[in-house]
Amino acid sequence: MTRNGKISVGIIGAGNIAGHHITGYLQAGEHAQVTAIADVEVERARKHTERLGDVEFFQDYREMITSADLDAVDICLPHHLHKDAIVAAAAAGKHILCEKPLCLTLDEADVVTRAVAGAGVTLMCAHNQLFLPTVATAREMVRRGELGKVYAARTTDVFALDVNAETLGWRAARATSGGGELIDTGYHPNYLLLHLVDSAPVKVAAMLSRHRLSFMEGEDTAHVLVEFADGTIGSIVTGWAYEPPGSMERFSVTGEGGSLWSNGRQLLFKPRGGEQVVVQDAGPSAPDTYALEVVDFIACLREKRRPLNTEVEGVNVLRLILAAYASADRGEIVELENL
Repeated sequence: MTRNGKISVGIIGAGNIAGHHITGYLQAGEHAQVTAIADVEVERARKHTERLGDVEFFQDYREMITSADLDAVDICLPHHLHKDAIVAAAAAGKHILCEKPLCLTLDEADVVTRAVAGAGVTLMCAHNQLFLPTVATAREMVRRGELGKVYAARTTDVFALDVNAETLGWRAARATSGGGELIDTGYHPNYLLLHLVDSAPVKVAAMLSRHRLSFMEGEDTAHVLVEFADGTIGSIVTGWAYEPPGSMERFSVTGEGGSLWSNGRQLLFKPRGGEQVVVQDAGPSAPDTYALEVVDFIACLREKRRPLNTEVEGVNVLRLILAAYASADRGEIVELENL
């Protein structure tokens, strides 16, 4: 800890997502402070001055990591730049919060894993939807056996994204995004499915489409089926092409003893043969999960505890997504152990 006993954080990348993270650091202001921001466009970084006050600005994040007095960094870069930033931060002994995805290939995942382990630093993957209270409650219900043997689980993230090639930018190219929608917004329902199902994925089948955003190199919509070791079948529906029906849930889990489902804010449960009940209701507005994950990251560093989602979970999510891409490319079911 450096300034006034607070954890000093440097943000790498000053785009839109950095602004969401800054809200979390302000909420954690008793224990943490953003003291530096690096971005190739320094003026973009300076736009955060009003919220943060006295902050150093850097054009090169490597210079920030080595010269600024930091305890941790927050990586908010385009996907293809994550691996190098993680390795540089770990080598400098900085703890790391990294936006999704962790990296883009299994070779990169191996490099990242070795770098973090070798440096002995904490890495937290920014799986923000895990901080929805309904997700935590649903996971507990599944693990307590309230649904009995679980048969199926479904996670979704679908909306109509109004962009063109210019506004979508680096996300439109496979080389910089890693694929298409599935490794971007679609990353969320992938980690959510793995979090809810108390078993390991073994087989994946996927179909990808480019319905509307024809300027993308990758898909704008993905449908993925996952078989887990315990027999549970998972289903992921995610896309940027269309507005979902009003009845589409954020997640659901069905078992021998009943089913639960949620729109994110409200969690409902229907026991087999019983009446539907509202288990949890967060109210009309959704919690700020970006802020909640940042506050938890700072708490993990202060309390020296393992984050809910480290590089281990990040690699597991990446493997699932890469298996889905392989399945779509080959037109066949892919076994994860053969990936």
